Amino acid sequence: MTALNELTIADARDALAKGDTSAVDLTNACLSAIDAAGALNAFVHHTADQARDMAAAADARIRAGDAAPMTGIPLGIKDLFCTKGVPGQAASRILQGFLPEYESTVTQNLWNAGAVMLGKLNMDEFAMGSSNETSVYGNAVNPWRGADGAALTPGGSSGGSAAAVAADLCLAATGTDTGGSIRQPAAFTGTVGLKPTYGRVSRWGTIAFASSLDQAGPMTKTVRDAAIMLGAMASGDDKDSTCADLPVPDYEAALSGDIRGKKIGIPREYRMDGMPGEIADLWQKGADMLRDAGAEIVDISLPHTKYALPAYYVIAPAEASSNLARYDGVRYGHRAKLGRGDGITEMYEKTRAEGFGPEVQRRIMIGTYVLSAGFYDAYYNRARKVRALIKRDFDQAYASGIDAILTPATPSSAFALGAMESADPVEMYLNDVFTVTVNLAGLPGISVPVGLDNKGLPLGLQLIGRPFEEGDLLNHAFVLERAAGFVAKPERWW
Repeated sequence: MTALNELTIADARDALAKGDTSAVDLTNACLSAIDAAGALNAFVHHTADQARDMAAAADARIRAGDAAPMTGIPLGIKDLFCTKGVPGQAASRILQGFLPEYESTVTQNLWNAGAVMLGKLNMDEFAMGSSNETSVYGNAVNPWRGADGAALTPGGSSGGSAAAVAADLCLAATGTDTGGSIRQPAAFTGTVGLKPTYGRVSRWGTIAFASSLDQAGPMTKTVRDAAIMLGAMASGDDKDSTCADLPVPDYEAALSGDIRGKKIGIPREYRMDGMPGEIADLWQKGADMLRDAGAEIVDISLPHTKYALPAYYVIAPAEASSNLARYDGVRYGHRAKLGRGDGITEMYEKTRAEGFGPEVQRRIMIGTYVLSAGFYDAYYNRARKVRALIKRDFDQAYASGIDAILTPATPSSAFALGAMESADPVEMYLNDVFTVTVNLAGLPGISVPVGLDNKGLPLGLQLIGRPFEEGDLLNHAFVLERAAGFVAKPERWW
């Protein structure tokens, strides 16, 4: 018999509607699983009392016949989302002690839909990282183990979210994706991760990394769950000028399972030198699955792909440099102790040196450099022009009749924690090689678990959709998920 915390959103919703279980029981099952999973270090702020109160309110709402699809569903919330009265640190020392006095639009939408908050989830500091090893809380741990028993990364920056969903500590979680931070952790943990179109989900109340790239999305156990949760998260928002004022479709209703006649693009530029054979084989397997479902597989070209990673690692640090200038120790968060004779300049310098970790400092310095007067045109403006060319590549592909694009999600399965510590930082950045183009072009993308590698670890494939056509993208992902039949779960060791 499936334990309550192992249910999907869809199954839990149906069980709640039938009266087979209660939101309080669901929540208690998740809280017990969280308490037993300290070794994963996924949850960093616990809100058990609040969760039980929210669950009781959800049960009352269900009894009153006023239930929304997310009513009573226990969720984990990435530490990047401001939640009123609950610590929000972005996994950074600089925000130590910060208690938001307001609720992010995403979480408010979820609470309005009746969802339950179990607590806040671990992540890379300010979402800067691909392994969850830059967190002030220490790294989250992937519930999957290497063949030799080695502890693996759950990916980043939404590593705590991915680990929590994969280990059934919650029914789903929120994540954010600036260059792959939802899709890469999902691929590493055998879960589903959806990055919506830029502007589909409000960024208000989400602590900023790179404002033109950041987008919140759901991390779930199935594609259907991603459709349900996105429907609750998305909305227009007058408080976010970049949020699109568009109706939110019924994404679950779009899951027809019929993709006959659809054209799936396979970009030749993603066949990179040194790609592991099992990644290439999985990619081909995914294309075959979609062809067998009635889709037409078409080779396409996205010629500026090779410039995406360097352009991203100019634009994102530049925006981070600007966004993180507000953390100075004056109004909230960490403030360094000052020596006799220290003034305001010394306070800024010491506070930021103590408050930001090495990776965040590295990106702030890179961003400040590329925005400086002597290098603005040579780096930042050039990267913006490359970004426009990358977007044009996708626009031309979709204009030619392509409905979705299929690529690998990651260049490998999850790697061991600590494996990249002594490496050139660029090696870590290469984890984003298949995902950053989607953020630069503002498109929706989803990672779906499709198989296991030769070490028994999950591998995902990525589908990229047309802007604001998440319903169509989710339907393609639904077909791929069904054909792959991925049901593997990590063996419990924690």
